[in-house]
Amino acid sequence: MLKEKVEKLANQVFEENNSLFLISLEINSANHIKIVIDGDSGVSVNDCITVSRGVEHNLDREEEDFSLEVTSAGVSEPLSIPRQYKKNIGRRLRVKTENDKFEGDLVEVDDKGIKLEWKAREPKPVGKGKITVDKEEVIPYSSIVEAKVKITF
Repeated sequence: MLKEKVEKLANQVFEENNSLFLISLEINSANHIKIVIDGDSGVSVNDCITVSRGVEHNLDREEEDFSLEVTSAGVSEPLSIPRQYKKNIGRRLRVKTENDKFEGDLVEVDDKGIKLEWKAREPKPVGKGKITVDKEEVIPYSSIVEAKVKITF
């Protein structure tokens, strides 16, 4: 009951600010509510405050005692929904599938999956030495076990 109410309140805030979206909503047995949000152009502290107020001010503490935590998806957190992939086009990703690992630039995102591109050094077909070749891989969302943005400095 509480989860549906919190989700409805959060979605009202997201309708007012449609660049924000919900990543996860968890409520434990002690009524600690944890909401993780992301945004198409990042998340500011004010965005977290807006979501927190939108939820907290519309819940009755007399009815249920609760604590509320609103955070942004951290830079080290894996991507979990297609909208997160879209906002990271052009960035380098590390993707683990059931059978393989890939690291490349995210160049395309659609309803079914993602496309990565990268350069690799491979042995020449004839003779000694190596050549640089362009590689690409189309990965369906259903095959992705974990995908993280690789941070470079």
